[in-house]
Amino acid sequence: MKGLKLAMVFATIMLAAVSCGPKKTTQKVEEGNVAPRILVLFYSQTGNTKVVATEMATRLGADIEEIVPKQLYDGDFQSTIERGRKEHEEGVFPEIQPINAELDKYDVVFLGYPVWFGTYAPPIASFLNLVDLSGKKIVPFCTFGSGGLESSTKDLVEAEPNAEILPGYGIRAARLAAVSKEIDNFLKAGGFINGEYTKLEEFPAQHPVSEEEAAIFDAAVDGYRMLHAKATTVASRAIPEGTEYLFIAVDLPKDGKNDTTSVAELQVYVMAAEGENPVFTKVIR
Repeated sequence: MKGLKLAMVFATIMLAAVSCGPKKTTQKVEEGNVAPRILVLFYSQTGNTKVVATEMATRLGADIEEIVPKQLYDGDFQSTIERGRKEHEEGVFPEIQPINAELDKYDVVFLGYPVWFGTYAPPIASFLNLVDLSGKKIVPFCTFGSGGLESSTKDLVEAEPNAEILPGYGIRAARLAAVSKEIDNFLKAGGFINGEYTKLEEFPAQHPVSEEEAAIFDAAVDGYRMLHAKATTVASRAIPEGTEYLFIAVDLPKDGKNDTTSVAELQVYVMAAEGENPVFTKVIR
């Protein structure tokens, strides 16, 4: 019964989105301009960020290099968390192998990393501590469990105040299957490669969530144990796949009580693709 109700909600949403869908725009890099020299530089602990980095470099036709710690993280989740937390809290810069790329040769650095504790992983902090990227354009990209592009970009601005930090790209590790399509759109929208891309409309004003919208939010976050929240308001817009929602939500106490007077507010982006269950794409705290 619940599944039938959600299906009816999704059908209504898709019909409403037909008349106000996203627009296609063509990005053309002007001929005669000198192409920027681009390096894709990344750290990847599990291989997820490497997937994104490889796709970036392939699309761009750019050089690529991996940042490698001298003492590797052993891959055990709990051990990695404990070591990463200690390095983050104590400001420790783990030693990394020397970078082979001559950074002076590049105009743009695509810098990739997994998000740990709301920011870039410690090996990236080590890299930034060793180099000066002043005058360069930096494009951050990252993988994460729930979010962290915005907070890590803010830290990157502080670490490299004399560089130009461009809009970045982030994706949940659970959504890696969408990397190819999303990166293609991201690079075209940013003017790095030619082609047609989707330009989305801005979200309209927020409004209180309806029962149906609350059901979509709950279905999107169901099963993700690090996110226990209640949606309060929402705005939505059409995307090629269906509908995207921006929910404003509040954290709920883990014991299940409904007292939300002292909990944090957060933004939760949810995608409801046609014929699929809704999924959240990122959280901004």
